[in-house]
Order: sequence, then C-alpha cells, then structure tokens
Amino acid sequence: MNKRVAPSEATASSALQVRGGLPHAVALGARKFSSWPYLQALRPHQWIKNALVALPAIAGHNFSVGTLATVLIAIVSFSLCASSAYLINDMLDLPHDRAHPQKRHRPIAAGTVPLNHAAMLTAATVMSSLALAFALPPAFMGILAAYFMLSTVYTVFLKRKLMIDVVALAALYGIRVLAGGAATGIPLSHWLVGFCFFIFLSLALVKRTTEMMTLPESSLDALMGRDYRRMDLQTIIALTAASGFVAVLVLALYVSSPEIAALYRHADLLWGICIILVYWLGRVCILTGRGEMHQDPVIFAVTDRISLLAGLAVVATFVVAL
Repeated sequence: MNKRVAPSEATASSALQVRGGLPHAVALGARKFSSWPYLQALRPHQWIKNALVALPAIAGHNFSVGTLATVLIAIVSFSLCASSAYLINDMLDLPHDRAHPQKRHRPIAAGTVPLNHAAMLTAATVMSSLALAFALPPAFMGILAAYFMLSTVYTVFLKRKLMIDVVALAALYGIRVLAGGAATGIPLSHWLVGFCFFIFLSLALVKRTTEMMTLPESSLDALMGRDYRRMDLQTIIALTAASGFVAVLVLALYVSSPEIAALYRHADLLWGICIILVYWLGRVCILTGRGEMHQDPVIFAVTDRISLLAGLAVVATFVVAL
C-alpha cells in the first residue's frame, strides 16, 4: 500500500500559481509589513509649511550658526507636532474622509493604518515634539501648545463654521511664524504679522474653494463637513483675491516705509517682489476659478514649475536688495 505524501509548501504554492490561485498562495504566509502608509499618515509633504518658522530669522537678517541651529530644531519639533494634529484630524474625520473622492485614499481612511496604530503614532510624535521643544525657550513651548490646541479645536468644531474655519487656518499658518520668533528671540514687525495673516487667509480660501469645485454635480448642495453651499463659490473666490492683494498692499507699504532703509542697501528693488506676488496670486486665482488648482495650495506652490520660478525670483530679488 502506497503511503500518501503531503505536498511541500513550495509545491503547493506552485500548483496554486498554475491554477491562477496566486492570491490564495500569498494569503498562506504572513502579510509583509510596510512602513510607507505610516509615513504617509504623517503627511510629510505638509512639513514644507513649517519652513515659515525660519521667516523671522530671514526677515531680521539673522543668519548666525546658533540661530540656524535653533530654527532647525524648531522646524523639526513643529513638524512632529503638526503630524500629530493631522493624525487626530484623520481619526476624527474618518466618516467624511471615506466618503470623499480624494481623502478616502488617506492611510487611515483606506484602512492601511489601523486606528490603534494611528493612536500610538500620535502619542509618539507628540512626545518627540515636546522633547525637542524643551531645548528651546519656554515661549516656543507655549506657542507649540497653542498650535496643537487650536488645531484640535479646528478639527472638532471650527472647521464646520462659516468663515471661522478659514480664519483659523490662516492663524495656524501664522502661528508658525510666531513660533520662529519665540524660538530665536527675534521680535516680529507689525508689517510681517499683517502680511502673513492676509496671504495665509488667501491660501486658506483657495483650499476651501478647490474643495467645493471638486464636488461632483450629483452631490448635495452643501460641502460635506463644512458650512458652505454652491452659491457661495463666487463670493469665496472674490475673497481669495481680495485677501491676497491686501497682503501685497501691506508689503508695498512696508517697502515704502522709512524703517526699511536700515535693513536693505537697495530697498527699492523690493518692489520687484510685489510685482512677482501680484503675478503669482493672479495666476492662482485664475487657475482656482478654472478648477485647475491642487486641493492644497502649498503642494501646488512646491510642484508647479512657474511657482518655483517665481519663488526663485523672489529669493534672488531679496538677496540683491540686501
């Protein structure tokens, strides 16, 4: 009597592949862990916003080694704190994200990062951010805490309130600049504060406009999770342009102020930055109205060739004016 021999695992796997059963063969082994969805959940592409922490040092022309090291620590600390806020947002906004045509692909909404793992990752980023913040002045820690609290309140409550949501978004951008001043001890001028508020308000309105324009025609009249309706779209576009050009006006007033002469040898060249911003903001508004704008204007700015050239022109003008 012949003894029946069980096929080896390799033979079984080969047989399954021949029969077209490869997915079943893969399921026999443990699923390979991938760290990529976890990195995506941190939204590292959003860390570019935290370069705003360096703005007070740049505006104050303070480029010492100590200041640059402080700015670097502050940027990393703020990036980790911002990532924890994004994780909380994605966990709390899970039902809306899963119903959204683009946001449903986010790791938590797509299920590639389990909720319990997201919670542990949030705790890890918060603790890492605080550990770095302890190396900086206490004022930085206070502003970091204010950012985290405002971001959480925005996620839970403010993002569903008409216009308050975009003002809060602008404030979240602006807090990064305040954090840079607190970390380095460089005082912020009222010109810089005014410019930052209006330019960030314009970018926040761009973000909201693109969200509304990507809604399918068959969807509800109101934007899901927001207090906006389709009939508000033209008003929001007008507010986007208005706030952006008010920012340019603030910059123009600064360029023409007497205090600028102490910082720049060729201050008149800074008018070139105003012209570049008028061009860039006008283009952003037109592309937004056409529905051709990326849902995140910051991502658009760092991936769009013309925007990058405009940014290089601004930096070149600034350097020559020094």
